[in-house]
Amino acid sequence: MTDTTSAYATDTLPHTAVDAVVIGGGAAGLNGALMLARSRRSVVVIDSGMPRNAPAEAMHGFIVLDGMPPADLLAQGREQVRHYGGRVVLGEVTSAEPAAPGREGDLRFAVTLADGRTLTARRVLVATGLRDVLPDVPGLAEHWGRAVVHCPYCHGWEVRNEPIGVLATGPASVHHALLFRQLTKDLVYFTRGTELSEDTRARFAARNIRVVDTPVLDVMKSEGGGIAGVRLADGTFTARRFLAVATRMQARAEGLDGLQLPMEDLPDNMGRRFASGTSGVTEVPGVWVAGNATDLTAQVGASAAAGALSGAHINAHLATADTDAALAAAQGDTTITA
Repeated sequence: MTDTTSAYATDTLPHTAVDAVVIGGGAAGLNGALMLARSRRSVVVIDSGMPRNAPAEAMHGFIVLDGMPPADLLAQGREQVRHYGGRVVLGEVTSAEPAAPGREGDLRFAVTLADGRTLTARRVLVATGLRDVLPDVPGLAEHWGRAVVHCPYCHGWEVRNEPIGVLATGPASVHHALLFRQLTKDLVYFTRGTELSEDTRARFAARNIRVVDTPVLDVMKSEGGGIAGVRLADGTFTARRFLAVATRMQARAEGLDGLQLPMEDLPDNMGRRFASGTSGVTEVPGVWVAGNATDLTAQVGASAAAGALSGAHINAHLATADTDAALAAAQGDTTITA
């Protein structure tokens, strides 16, 4: 994963409790923070500086911003959050857990960073994103995000008409192949020991998708630094310019055990995510989740939209809590004034 922390402007942590802490500084986290900051909520974003799409040269499928480098999008997002009074802090969360309630009995959460800094917040938005788990094929990982791609909507146009190979990882790879077939007439499907029914083989044959059952040994690099193709167990070589892989997507959960957020596995070994409901609400009071941490297939635009919705939902809950606290204080105030 590419490190994007160079020249990163980081804010200081406040000494008093804030309305919300956002764990994760990607599209979902920043848009959630933006909604909260624009609602005059005190909000801090904790950003590890290691976004999922760091290896990609450009972001696609997001209207108006199509083609923008991911790092530029995040840099602008951080500045927009700061424009409305939010803080963005570079750091890694090592623990997050419920803390003693506030003076009015409201929820509190304690967050600790790897360097020992601490923060207290009334609400938490988890937007940590996910980690792509690649198959263990020598030479594959070094081309990830460039000559090795996973999303036909993120990278498809850029690899159109090229010789593409699909490295199967499970049942989801069959549909993956059909999507990439839309982009090229030269597609090879490497089964890699996965099951392929006769019906699927017939469907592939009808679309001129060549199936290779011989195991893949490794990925061969081209002289220009890209991919030349794959070497098979029988010693033969299949030339490919690009490889498509349906990764296993794992929500990033490091440091969040104390929140006790429920997680669930998706079918066909597609991945593991944080369980959530409408607006990113979770079973844990005071904690929301948005973006790839709960929606593993969301692109940048969908993640940003989910973060905005969660941010608005958090603000609404805080408004209710503030009103409840004000009412309790007013009813408990027995001071007689002239």
